[in-house]
Amino acid sequence: MLTLTLAVGSCAALVQADSQAEAAAELNRLLSSAETLQADFSQMTRSASGDSLQETTGQVTLQRPGKFVWHTAPPLEQVLVSDGEQIWLYDPDLMQVTVQQMDPRLTHTPALLLSGDVSTLAENFDIHVEDSGSVVDFTLIPKASDTLFEELRLSFWDGKINDMQLNDPIGQRTNILFSDVQINPEVDDDAFTFDIPEGVDVISE
Repeated sequence: MLTLTLAVGSCAALVQADSQAEAAAELNRLLSSAETLQADFSQMTRSASGDSLQETTGQVTLQRPGKFVWHTAPPLEQVLVSDGEQIWLYDPDLMQVTVQQMDPRLTHTPALLLSGDVSTLAENFDIHVEDSGSVVDFTLIPKASDTLFEELRLSFWDGKINDMQLNDPIGQRTNILFSDVQINPEVDDDAFTFDIPEGVDVISE
């Protein structure tokens, strides 16, 4: 009986591994099809009890690997820029720019998940997929314990990113809905270099 139980368990593990590999391969394919991407977004964060904490809108521009501009519109304006090696976070209201080197944990942020090295997805996440035809949903669960979220859902509609949902360790849920998504538009490399405005405080981390 013990031998049979072990055999069944081994088969189940193999099936799960195959399923994980297929899900990772499909997500890799969809993300890799967009070497560059531009879109508008609306973002809402809710507490664990369902209360609305923050609502923002903005625009995002991505270029693989690791380059992006994530611009949140006023009244909560912020500009997050990465050239693949450094990240700048500019807060106009505070007149402050924070500059830091790319941190491996930051690869779990929305912009870097969409613009990063997709070949490492299976190393960093358990990935599950649900395919209902024109809509494909992926659920990503980080393998590391020191990440910014406990679960992430990526939804694609007709091959384009449609929305993301992140659940963090304290129960907050952030939904990001993308619209006017453009795949592989021409993007100037200068877009991913941030020129620090005069008179702002600069914090290096």
